[in-house]
Amino acid sequence: MAEAERSDGPRYGVSLLRVHPALWRDVAIEAERAGYESIWMSDHLMLPEEVDREKYPDGELPISSHSPIFDVMVHLAALAAVTTTLRLGTYVYQPALRHPFVAARAVATLDVVSGGRVELGVGAGWSEAEWDLVGVDFARRGELLDETLDVLDGLWTQKSFAYQGAHHEFPSVGFEPKPVQQPRPPLHIGGESAPALRRAVARGDGWIGMHHTPASVAAPLARLRAAERDSGRSRPLQTTVAAHQGEVDAEGWSASGIDRVIVAPWSRSGEAIDGLRRFAREHIRPRSE
Repeated sequence: MAEAERSDGPRYGVSLLRVHPALWRDVAIEAERAGYESIWMSDHLMLPEEVDREKYPDGELPISSHSPIFDVMVHLAALAAVTTTLRLGTYVYQPALRHPFVAARAVATLDVVSGGRVELGVGAGWSEAEWDLVGVDFARRGELLDETLDVLDGLWTQKSFAYQGAHHEFPSVGFEPKPVQQPRPPLHIGGESAPALRRAVARGDGWIGMHHTPASVAAPLARLRAAERDSGRSRPLQTTVAAHQGEVDAEGWSASGIDRVIVAPWSRSGEAIDGLRRFAREHIRPRSE
């Protein structure tokens, strides 16, 4: 598994969530050229036009049903073809919304075609409306995610693998090709609930927090480290946090103890390339020179 050590500050990745899809290719190329470590995409399958107002008081989801939604693994594969070193991350992929065979095949394929550059961020999801639409029980998403991760690990690491669980059952199968990174691509568990933190400590190589400042991440980070101590885990999880769009508090992030920060240092899509270059000149290249 690829893993960089934290030295004098966090590694920086780039979020594609806050830029128009027409610019994703150019942003990825420029991010690699400017010295960013990784690029990150979010994941959805389908969102309804109307939602239950009791569950969503604003009467709508943060993401419109008519927003462009791409298959994250397919699009990251396209970006892999125009880059050579940039790591390719998901924040976060929802494997439990798919059959585990589909998820395993998609992730392994991306890792192979990219030459072993996948950073697999996964989570149990937040949009009950999406799970209802797909026909999967939202209340059981945590246990379904755990089973799915069991299957992914088995398919990726064993020559033959059979499984019997509450949600999935199948006889012995083979799975080729395996991911380039073994025993699997780095697995980052998203979420800040107690079950999500326990899952990260028990199963993950890293943890992902969403939409934080250096100050706001302190509380979930403290809970994560406490969960590590309680579990007896000997090796700390790598920590990745998505910052808010716009100006980035690089000094604050350097002092935060976070290993990787996903940034979008621009206000509008048209400013993305210039924003990437400016932030890199000020906070990335000086550290590596």
